[in-house]
Amino acid sequence: MNIVVLAGGTSTERSISIVSGTNVCKALREKGHHAVLVDVFCGLENADAANFFPAEYDVEQASAYMSSFNEKIEEMEASRRAFFGPNVIEICQQADVAFLALHGANGEDGRIQAAFDLMGIRYTGTGYQSSALAMDKNITKYIFQAKGVPTAKGYEISRNAALVTPADKGLSYPVIVKPACGGSSVGCTIANNEEEFKTSVDTAFNLEAKAVVEEFFKGREFSVGVIEGKALPVIEIAPKEGWYDYKNKYVPGATIETCPAQITEEQTTRMQHHAEEAMAALGITGYGRIDFLMNEQGQMIVLEANTLPGMTALSLLPQEAAEVGIPYGDLCEKLISVSLKNFKA
Repeated sequence: MNIVVLAGGTSTERSISIVSGTNVCKALREKGHHAVLVDVFCGLENADAANFFPAEYDVEQASAYMSSFNEKIEEMEASRRAFFGPNVIEICQQADVAFLALHGANGEDGRIQAAFDLMGIRYTGTGYQSSALAMDKNITKYIFQAKGVPTAKGYEISRNAALVTPADKGLSYPVIVKPACGGSSVGCTIANNEEEFKTSVDTAFNLEAKAVVEEFFKGREFSVGVIEGKALPVIEIAPKEGWYDYKNKYVPGATIETCPAQITEEQTTRMQHHAEEAMAALGITGYGRIDFLMNEQGQMIVLEANTLPGMTALSLLPQEAAEVGIPYGDLCEKLISVSLKNFKA
């Protein structure tokens, strides 16, 4: 197949997206596909329209080219109106499918998916509507509450409205404050008192105009990948220090990841059921990943849904797939095949 692996972009998770895309592109080429790595925002200035998918291709060189723009993204955003970079749409229209290795805003939030639907471009992952719902943690919380999916108590705050404190909502400290549409725990902080709460709010609002405040739920962290409505084995993520923040997610050796998780059979089954339930509640098709916390009493809550899970060497979905005998390259192909079922032949 001719495959465009789209990565990069403009979100706070740009660097992680490039790593995911590089890994996916390498794996697909090793499987015999004509895969190319393209930055959705920076594009390719001198792409050969007659040969977008060459037989010989240097993935590392393409990755380095994308990374060379990292320090210029804000400046480029300020000087441009269009989001898609040079030749991005042209390459995607010639491809059999676009593998979305994007994370965060303008990647997981449904905008690209909606644009591609209108252009007849096939892509991996779920559609625009479920992407948008899952991206917004406030909307996700409302849907989970309505559908009976276990979730933490919380509420929405806005940069343009009067600040609502935890006390106003009957919550006590500590609380979690996080940007409504962020990912990889960027801007997510714990507030133990009113002073820290104000600092946490400022941190979140420096990234986005809306945020969510949740009660602090102390427990072990888990994740469950779901492919075509069927949950994969549960993986536990145990940071060696602190909690599962951005550093612990992406620094090698910072966490101990155990798959399958060492929990009871009943807890495993219940968590997998809630993962499938959460995916269905948001209308996520194809594949995704659901993150959990579980306390000492066995009570569990869903933290969030990920419609385009990370595909780095440290990412959770590939580890879970490997546990059921699906190696990384096969997983990449499987994610393509299940996604293409959403499109007409």
